[in-house]
Amino acid sequence: MMRQKHELARLQVIAACLFCFVLSAIPPAAAQDNDIAMLERSGKAFTSVVKKAGPAVVYISVEKSLKGPGGREMEELFDNPFFKRFFGDQFEQFQQQQPQPQRRIPKQEGAGSGFIIAEDGLILTNNHVVEDADKITVKLADKREFTAKVVGTDPQSDVALIKIEAKNLPVLPLGDSNQLEVGEWVIAIGSPFELSQTVTVGVVSAKGRNRIGINDYENFIQTDAAINPGNSGGPLLNIRGQAVGINTAIFSRTGGYMGIGFAIPINMAKSVEEQLRSHGKVVRGWLGLIIQDVDENLAQSFGLGKTEGILVSEVTPDSPAEKAGFKQGDVVLALNGAPLTDVSDLRNRIAMTTPGTFVTLDIIREGRQQQISVLIAEQPSDFSEGAKAKLKLQSGSVLDKLGLTLRELTPELADQFGYSKGQGVIVAEVEAGSPADNVGIEPGQLIEEVNKVRVRTLAELKDALKKGSGSKQVLLRVRAGEYSKYVALKYEE
Repeated sequence: MMRQKHELARLQVIAACLFCFVLSAIPPAAAQDNDIAMLERSGKAFTSVVKKAGPAVVYISVEKSLKGPGGREMEELFDNPFFKRFFGDQFEQFQQQQPQPQRRIPKQEGAGSGFIIAEDGLILTNNHVVEDADKITVKLADKREFTAKVVGTDPQSDVALIKIEAKNLPVLPLGDSNQLEVGEWVIAIGSPFELSQTVTVGVVSAKGRNRIGINDYENFIQTDAAINPGNSGGPLLNIRGQAVGINTAIFSRTGGYMGIGFAIPINMAKSVEEQLRSHGKVVRGWLGLIIQDVDENLAQSFGLGKTEGILVSEVTPDSPAEKAGFKQGDVVLALNGAPLTDVSDLRNRIAMTTPGTFVTLDIIREGRQQQISVLIAEQPSDFSEGAKAKLKLQSGSVLDKLGLTLRELTPELADQFGYSKGQGVIVAEVEAGSPADNVGIEPGQLIEEVNKVRVRTLAELKDALKKGSGSKQVLLRVRAGEYSKYVALKYEE
């Protein structure tokens, strides 16, 4: 009997402990209220940001004249005095008899977003929103409408500055995009599908996105805040209500939102805007190097301890780089002491350097580290980084083992492909499925160097290959048209 009583008492104690544990797991009403209050504060924080920023976000509609048959070019042709003289009075009589609507120039309409950065009506937006527009109409949050004029545009960064004639307008403060952190809350406001003052919320998914193929100069902020057609040119805000980016593009397989949007960092946009406001155009720095990223194979070929830096594949004649002493095969590590991450990093930072400024570049040459001081010049007017970026230079390597058939560069072949006699050895054929084919080498490309040895004939190329016969990797410099690139290829015996 006593044992049963002790067992019952023990079970009662256990039950009481379990009951207390369950109770402790359930927050009291006060704790629940605190949690709800916290959520309410978070929601009101977003609401507060939108209320302050919203009035400075505008809807932009544009009209463009269509060119081609029936468009502006045809209209100008009909009005040409020579055309009238050729056809005489009969054409003028025919022209006057036609209903006026038939002579209207077809129009194309578009829409986007923007945001006010000055009380007197300066507005930041995307270049692709207002490019080639005949008429730009800006609609404010309070429904007022204004005709805008273009102050300046920069297609290479896709930034545009426009202006409306107004005073005492609400202004959106600009933040510091360099301070953004991945995972930080951001807010997008714009006019997707012409739905003005649409607000979406997300986080910064990544920073420094480049090689998207949208602009010549890319350093995008990636976000999962919903961005759709019509958001272009609108602001990406931080939780302080400051513009930290200009919403520019989306990654989509359908044309709609798929969780990946891109915004131009506001620091880049500010630099462009200041030049557009002062000069109506953007002046960029120029170094004069054709560069490429260093992969594992190239790092081994150039004796680097690790995969780092940017490889110089060519030095532009009479450029700041040539005058400073740069050479093919140099590997650039840092600019003014700041490490460089990739080709886009170096290109963007040089472009944003004021011409006439000296910069110091840390390089590795033949295994030794050194510094070169360069006076940055102004980028030539015919310079197109986009054309260079779109150049698909591929690679090749060791003849039969790599599936290559090479030929001497005859005068006829040189004329056909735009080369000079004795410039190198031309690729005639590439075996399907071979190592050369796998890396994308194509007939018509020119091999100019083998293992850093200049080659102009098949005999020189074969000699250079023999010198490196102890390795299963060959370093080539291959040319396609105007530009060349280093490639490192491995092969099997």
